[in-house]
Amino acid sequence: METPWEYRYAYRMKGMKSSIIRELLKLTQKPEMISFAGGLPSPEVFPVDAFKAAAMRALDVHPEKALQYGTTEGYAPLREWIAERSGRYGLKVSAANISITSGSQQALDLLGRLFLNRGDRVIVENPTYLGAIQAWNAYGAEYIPVPMDENGMITEELEKALRKGAKFIYALPNFQNPSGVTLSLQRRQALVELADRYGVPIIEDDPYGQIRFDGEDLPTIASVDSQYRGKNDGFYNGNVIYLSTFSKLLAPGLRIAWAIGAETMIKKLVQAKQGADLHTSSFNQIAVHEVSQGGFLDEHVKLIRATYKERRDAMLEAMDELFPAEVTWTRPQGGMFLFVHLPKGMDATELFEKAVERNVAYVPGAAFHAVGGGENTMRMNFSYSTPDTIREGIARLGELLKEEIYKS
Repeated sequence: METPWEYRYAYRMKGMKSSIIRELLKLTQKPEMISFAGGLPSPEVFPVDAFKAAAMRALDVHPEKALQYGTTEGYAPLREWIAERSGRYGLKVSAANISITSGSQQALDLLGRLFLNRGDRVIVENPTYLGAIQAWNAYGAEYIPVPMDENGMITEELEKALRKGAKFIYALPNFQNPSGVTLSLQRRQALVELADRYGVPIIEDDPYGQIRFDGEDLPTIASVDSQYRGKNDGFYNGNVIYLSTFSKLLAPGLRIAWAIGAETMIKKLVQAKQGADLHTSSFNQIAVHEVSQGGFLDEHVKLIRATYKERRDAMLEAMDELFPAEVTWTRPQGGMFLFVHLPKGMDATELFEKAVERNVAYVPGAAFHAVGGGENTMRMNFSYSTPDTIREGIARLGELLKEEIYKS
């Protein structure tokens, strides 16, 4: 039945669609369902006791701040802590370079508000994070996809994209969502050099960088950019906007993330945020700051890494044993996801309904391709389920794939 609202929505709503992940999650709530679909951290690693104590300290020591309005930029001690920690990774910043946001998703939306006019082009990896596409579709963005391989965005292809004109480049360099691959150091350097040559800024989205299981840590793109511009005594004023979050390090329900950038840009971001929510939850920011003191976060991350490595290994071992030879997948060195490629001609969205009938779920990969394609791909999350559950789910999915691939 038509309602009086149908003719009153803003034009931008034509570009808005429900997240396929959020919609699919509604189908996977049955207790017998094994879901590899959600991008969910494991609740087993949530630091519940530490947060109980931190919440009490927030109310005992800082009640007038924890329960009051705060500054839009964010809780000053938390921003100062982030600035100090960033220095450990080669990025010299002050609190003035940092804004706290209500999750990285809000930061993506604010950056769209800040930079995008209808029809502006954004360079993205192919595939890329669905939440970014969803945020920027509202502002009428168009996308220039750059292909990827096992070393991340193929920077040899990036220059072709830059010649088409873009407002910014969006990259997830570490254990990318959805592919799980990591951008190599050589390509990080090439990305920074090309972006500088063409005068195009980079948005670096790094929610998983500290969740590495294998190999050596790589410098952030922002750090590479800082080195590229030469040593100076001032704080960072470069070409990269760096995003990260406590959602994967502590708990996603807190909705505490941060953006780092040139001070002048951060001031504009704060202005955009003022009209969105005034400020991020004061109580949550203070609790996060309290939890992070005394080296707790460094120790807690070790638990996350060990837990997720065990689960990644369980998924890879089960897939090696139980998936048909015609199916391939990525082998991430960290993070929460891997990406599966089915034989050409197969459609992961059509297969999804049959998978749900067998009580196993994933996310069809087409949703992560900004301009179409990827019908024969799927994203798999390994962080949420236990190793035994992972093996059972992969067995169900492997049986279905064999039936579909080998049917006469």
